Amino acid sequence: MLKIVETISTGEASAKSGETNFTNDIDLLNKMSQLNNELVNTQRILHKKNEEISYLNKKLSIANVNLEQLMYVVSHDLKEPLRMVNSFMLLLKNKYAQLLDEKANTYIGFAVDGGKRMQAMITDLLELSHTAANNSHKELVDVNLLFNEAQQNLFNLIKESKAEIVTEGKLPKLIVNKSDIIRLFQNLVGNAIKFKKRDTHPVITLNVMENKDEWLISIKDNGIGIPAEKFENIFEIFNRLHSKEEYEGTGIGLASCKKIVEGNGGTIWLESEEDIGSTFYFTIPKLLN
Repeated sequence: MLKIVETISTGEASAKSGETNFTNDIDLLNKMSQLNNELVNTQRILHKKNEEISYLNKKLSIANVNLEQLMYVVSHDLKEPLRMVNSFMLLLKNKYAQLLDEKANTYIGFAVDGGKRMQAMITDLLELSHTAANNSHKELVDVNLLFNEAQQNLFNLIKESKAEIVTEGKLPKLIVNKSDIIRLFQNLVGNAIKFKKRDTHPVITLNVMENKDEWLISIKDNGIGIPAEKFENIFEIFNRLHSKEEYEGTGIGLASCKKIVEGNGGTIWLESEEDIGSTFYFTIPKLLN
């Protein structure tokens, strides 16, 4: 189209042997008109598609909010009845164990263990549902203090495992939700301790790197590692790499980490080798801070 306009402006299309060639001018104008109509139609189609995408995104956003609200309500409403069931099962186990045979006590043990796992899952689901709501409760905070608080929450686990925590670099001050970032560190450090190698003291390294547009933070361990084929789905909710008999857990922790990081405009990923250890990386953009 630009070539046609250029051709007309230079007179190449309208001059031939010193005479005006009106036929060529009309052909060029017709082509310009045709191209213009096609451009208008294309713009109209694009506008319609953009409206459709916007509408679908809005529906998806509403569906996600509704799902989070449903998850919160269901988890919250289940918590109290389950607490009562667990309490009575423990009472039955502690008070009447001597009156029951071995098989009955085994069944009660199964029920108590199942109740504990369900209680842990409900707690994690509630925390996961809180993450979305917490985006509106952000404040400027020294993230070093949040990392220290996460370690305090894991004090007994760190002490029992004789874990060594090394810090390389200083964490920045960021505008974040405090409880979310504490939970992020707590999940990553807790996993590093949980999945330690047998007869090996965990060594966990927090590294902080300042890039041009973002902060890059990583938590490295010397644990059992993760097979490469498991990387793709590792941040999905209820995804477990090991059976509950091997390692306790609900399969919600890393999904919660992903949601927290993405809620702050960052990304999270990992590198890992079996029997060597894992490193979890996440970024937080400076633009939001």
